[in-house]
Amino acid sequence: MQAWAMGVAAMWRYLAGGAAVIALIVAGFMLFSGNARPRPLLPAQPISQAGGAAVPTDPLPDAAPEATAKTREQKRFDRYDKDRDATITREEYLVQRRKAYARLDVDGDGKLSFDEWAVKATTKFADADRDKSGTMTAPEFATTAVKRKGPARVNCPPVQAVAEES
Repeated sequence: MQAWAMGVAAMWRYLAGGAAVIALIVAGFMLFSGNARPRPLLPAQPISQAGGAAVPTDPLPDAAPEATAKTREQKRFDRYDKDRDATITREEYLVQRRKAYARLDVDGDGKLSFDEWAVKATTKFADADRDKSGTMTAPEFATTAVKRKGPARVNCPPVQAVAEES
């Protein structure tokens, strides 16, 4: 008896799926065979009567503003070409990397230790470890989450506060 009921349920699924496919085909046919007229992209501009002549209230400029002559790639090239000789040397190309390396090399010995390289992570850990125990509890760890830019998600479940363990 159970097999028969499952067969009937499967038949109804096939019938419902077939009806949905037919409905989509009919809707597509109606959508693409209609006599739709294109609407104007912008609403009609209001016109005021000034001295008997029709004058637009918000006239458009006569010409579009001129674009800058330099392309993005030309600007990027100019940022690297410090001596303006139209060529970029290896030293000019690596200057940004050297500055970043120098910021990380805190002791100035020309070598990066692991702690110098991971200074951001170690600082973040030290800031999160409020009780300075050398370990982080769940609430302390939660403060290390990356702050997301943009609007907050609305449909998220509320965050429940976790009691700190002493």
